[in-house]
Amino acid sequence: MQDEYINEIARLVAEALSALTPAETTTVKESPPAAKAVDPNQTIVMQQGGGELSSAEKTDALEQDRHVSALEDLGCISCRGVTPIKDPLNRPVLEEFLHVTRARVAVGKAGPRPNTLSYLRFLADHARSKDTVIKEVTPEWLQKCGLWSICTEAEDKHAYLTRPDLGRILSDEAIRQLKQRYSQPVQVQLILSDGLSTDALLSNYEEILPPLLNGLKTMGITVAEPFFLRHGRVKAEDVIGEVLGCDVVVLLIGERPGLGQSESMSCYAVYRPTRATLESERTVISNIHAGGTPPVEAAAVIADLVARMLKYKCSGIKLNQVQSEAG
Repeated sequence: MQDEYINEIARLVAEALSALTPAETTTVKESPPAAKAVDPNQTIVMQQGGGELSSAEKTDALEQDRHVSALEDLGCISCRGVTPIKDPLNRPVLEEFLHVTRARVAVGKAGPRPNTLSYLRFLADHARSKDTVIKEVTPEWLQKCGLWSICTEAEDKHAYLTRPDLGRILSDEAIRQLKQRYSQPVQVQLILSDGLSTDALLSNYEEILPPLLNGLKTMGITVAEPFFLRHGRVKAEDVIGEVLGCDVVVLLIGERPGLGQSESMSCYAVYRPTRATLESERTVISNIHAGGTPPVEAAAVIADLVARMLKYKCSGIKLNQVQSEAG
């Protein structure tokens, strides 16, 4: 399926370039050979419209050929801020819309169908969202970050996506490893998980975990060694909390990706969780990424949240109620 999307994008890009390229311009091959060093003293004849190019024009042509062969990622932020609408009635209004939101506004149309550029952006965003769901966190990345890991009963991504219940259950081996590593209960246990977006973990890790650990340490809160939970669902943190007997469990997990937004992370924090914990007893902070709540800012909010949970000995709706009553 992914190959079909790639082939479709390549076909549309080729059509767009063909329509934009003048007939007399040299056609760029799909896989051009590596460019050779150009000797300025060497005479090179490059025909364009029947005439010989000057030395400066030859250099410019080679540079343009190099750039055309490598198209910019249409899913990148810089491309989202450009409207394909030609001669809009009020361009400043459209530019303001594009500046304040990542929603799909000012996309334009060509008759009954979407504008070609908008359609290409849609395909690029869709491909990015699908990719972050199915790709895995590599052992090399875990080793680089110094994280040890356990896995839920979902042994691979196919099982994880088709059997959500398996992502909420820990294997006997995983429970044994937890008990062996954490023999003494602590106040807080931090867990990182890929969830439904591997990009969320890879993109936000360095900006959220160190400041979060420093913030909790500054508050005098003891934190156990963080670890990675592969193929995890939110409910798995309740099992982990019950096994370890800690006061607060904080799970940082990849959110379900939106169209073109594949780096959003959520924090699920719960006070003294057990297998019987209800969803209403969980406190959630979502939309953590560079375009939402910045990871560094989220780390400060989470640290403060943990401190309040320890103070009032509760989480979720009950925490909100207790804080309201306390004024």
